[in-house]
Amino acid sequence: MNRVIFVETGVGIDTHGQNVTKAAVRAVENAIHYNSMPGLKEYLPEKSLDNMKVNVKLAVPADKELLDHAAIKKEIPYGTVTVEVVDGGMATSSGILLEEQADTSDLMYIVNAAVEVGY
Repeated sequence: MNRVIFVETGVGIDTHGQNVTKAAVRAVENAIHYNSMPGLKEYLPEKSLDNMKVNVKLAVPADKELLDHAAIKKEIPYGTVTVEVVDGGMATSSGILLEEQADTSDLMYIVNAAVEVGY
């Protein structure tokens, strides 16, 4: 990405099930859900959303190899999307193990997202 125009951050949590993808998708949704960029096209080459680049940086506490990059990219409706994964986030006790919620432990996964938009 040559120029970053916009960065938004979010947090996502999977309280039960230890699903890092679910927590990451929620973090991306949290980052972009409350935003509108009506003037963005004016900054993009050829004033086209097709020329937008989006880098989704995720701080993931565990199970990085299980992260579904395609599910993350699906959350971004325009442009070329890349996903970058770094160590971070948090795995902490939810206080209870619920087998009916697909828990394999009492951990909840917390993922942080930074969504960078530019060209």
